[in-house]
Amino acid sequence: MRPLAAKGAWDGLRRSQTGLLLAAVLVGAGAGLGAVGFRWLIEGVTKVLSGHDDYSSAGHAPNPYVPWLGPYFVLLAPVVAGAIYGPLVYRYAKEARGHGVPEVMYAVARQGGRIAPRVAVVKSIASALCIGGGGSVGREGPIVQIGSALGSTAGAILRMDEERMRLMVACGAAGGIAATFNAPLAGVFFAMELILRDFTTRGFGMVAVSAVTASVIGRASLGDERFLDLTPVGVDHVAAYALYVLLGVVAGAVGVLFTKVLYWVEDICDAVWRGPEWLRPAVGGLLLGAILLALPEMYGVGYPVLGKAAVGGYAVGFLLVLLVGKIVACSVTIGIGGSGGVFAPSLFVGAMLGSSFGQTMDHLAPGVTGSAMTYAVIGMGAVFAGSARAPITAVIIIFELTGEYGIILPLMAAIAVATGVSHALSRDTVYTAKLRRRGVDLDLTGPAAVEVRTAMGSPPVPLTPGTPLREAAAAMIAAGAGRLPVLDAHGRYVGSVGAQALARALASYEGGSEEESVEVVLQHPPTLLPGQSLAEALPLLAASESEGLAVLDGEGHHLLGWISHRSALLALHPQP
Repeated sequence: MRPLAAKGAWDGLRRSQTGLLLAAVLVGAGAGLGAVGFRWLIEGVTKVLSGHDDYSSAGHAPNPYVPWLGPYFVLLAPVVAGAIYGPLVYRYAKEARGHGVPEVMYAVARQGGRIAPRVAVVKSIASALCIGGGGSVGREGPIVQIGSALGSTAGAILRMDEERMRLMVACGAAGGIAATFNAPLAGVFFAMELILRDFTTRGFGMVAVSAVTASVIGRASLGDERFLDLTPVGVDHVAAYALYVLLGVVAGAVGVLFTKVLYWVEDICDAVWRGPEWLRPAVGGLLLGAILLALPEMYGVGYPVLGKAAVGGYAVGFLLVLLVGKIVACSVTIGIGGSGGVFAPSLFVGAMLGSSFGQTMDHLAPGVTGSAMTYAVIGMGAVFAGSARAPITAVIIIFELTGEYGIILPLMAAIAVATGVSHALSRDTVYTAKLRRRGVDLDLTGPAAVEVRTAMGSPPVPLTPGTPLREAAAAMIAAGAGRLPVLDAHGRYVGSVGAQALARALASYEGGSEEESVEVVLQHPPTLLPGQSLAEALPLLAASESEGLAVLDGEGHHLLGWISHRSALLALHPQP
C-alpha cells in the first residue's frame, strides 16, 4: 500500500498550487543558470574567433591568434562558425534556426506548450557560435527559447496538463529575459504579453516567481549593474513632448521597416540558395564577413557600440550608417540560416535613431530639445514597440535598464505612438510575421486555430485497385476501420473504399465476388491538405458517410495521413 500512497501523494502535489509554485521556482532557477551559462559560452566563442572580449568596439583590430590575417579574419569567422552550427541545427533541431521567439509562441498557442528538450542544447550551442562568430543578432531570443524548452521539459516530466505546460513555458521565457537583462519585471511582462498573450492572476504570480528566481541567480553570477547609467533627466520644456511624439512616429515606421527588410532579405536568400541547408550558414558567412569588414561595429550583439551611441559618442551621419548597417547585418545573419534574436538589434537600431534624432533637434531647437541621451533611450523602447508591438514590455524594460523614472512620461508617449503607427502600417509584428508566412494566425481560436496536420493520424493499411472484395473485407476487419485508402502501383492515392459500399458489393456479387476487385466500389470522397484548418475539415467530415478522410500532399498524389472524427476531437481537446 505504501507505494500506492506515495504515488497518490505525489499526484496530489503535482496537481496542487504548491506543486505548481515549486515547479515555477525550479524552472526559474534553470532559466537563470541557462542564461548565465549561455552568456559565458558566447563570451568564450567570441574570444576564440575574434581574439577580443567584444570585437564590435575594437575597430579593425586584427585577431591576436591569427595576426597575419589582419582585419580580414572577419571574413572567415562567420564561415567557421556557420560550418559548425549549420550541420548541428539541420541534424538535431531545425527549429533552433532563426530568432526563436516565434517558435515559442507557436508551441504555446498550437502545441500545448510542447518543445523538444534537445532544442535548449542545440539553440545554446548554435546561437553562441553564430553570435561569437560575428552574427549581428541578440542573445535574448535564444535564451527565451532555451528557457522555454526547459520549462516545457519540466512540465513533461511532471506530466502537467496543457494549461500548466503553457505556464511553465512562460516561466522559462520570463526567467531567461529577467536573468539576461537583470530585469525581472520586463521578463514577466514579456512572457505575459508576447508568449501567453493573456493576463491572469495565477499566471502572473507563477511567472513572477520564476523571473525573481532567475534574477537572483543572474545577479549573483553576473553582478547587479544597470545596462545604462543615465544622469537624472526630466522634461525641461513642455514643447519637448511634441518632439518625443515625433520620435515615436519615426520609430514606429523604422520598427516596421526593420521587420520588412528582415523577411525580404530572408526571401532573397531562400530564392538564391540552391545547396544543402546545412551548408548555407557557412557559405553565407562570406557575405556577412564582408559586411563586418566594412563595418566591424556590427560584430555580434554590439552593446558597447549602443552604449557609446547613447552618450553621444558618434556624429549623426555615422549613427545613420550604423542604423542601416544593423538592419542589413541582422537580416543577412538570419537570412543565411543564423541563430539569434532580433530583440537586441531593435534596441540597437532604436538607440541609433534616437541619438541622431536628438542631436539633430538640438541643433534646430537647442533650448527645447533636452539631452540627446534621453532620445537614444526612448528610441530604443519605441523601435522595439514598433517592431514587436509589445508596449507594456517596452516601457518596463527601458525603465529597468536605466532605473531613471524621469523618462517615464516621454517614454510612454513615444512608445504609445510607435505602437499605433506600427498597427497602421503593418498587420504583423517581427514575431508574428514569421508564423503568418507559414500559414499560422495566432489570433484565430477554436477549430480555425488547429491545422489538419496536427489532427491527422497515421493512415490505415492501404489496399490496391486489384485487391479482391473478400480480401478487402478481411483487411478492413483486421484494421478496425470503416474506410481504407487505395493506392496504385506507384503509391499514389486513387480513392478509398467504405464499409457500407463493400458490404453491398459482397451481397450483390454472391458466388462470384472473389473475382471482383475493389475497383467496383472505389469512391472519391473529399480530401484535405495538411495546412488546412479544422474549421474547413469538420464540415467535410460531417457531410461524409465515411469514418475518415485522406490527407494528401500539395500535388494531391501521396497519402500523408488520415483524419477522423475522433482525431479531430482529440486535437481540439487534447488529453493530459
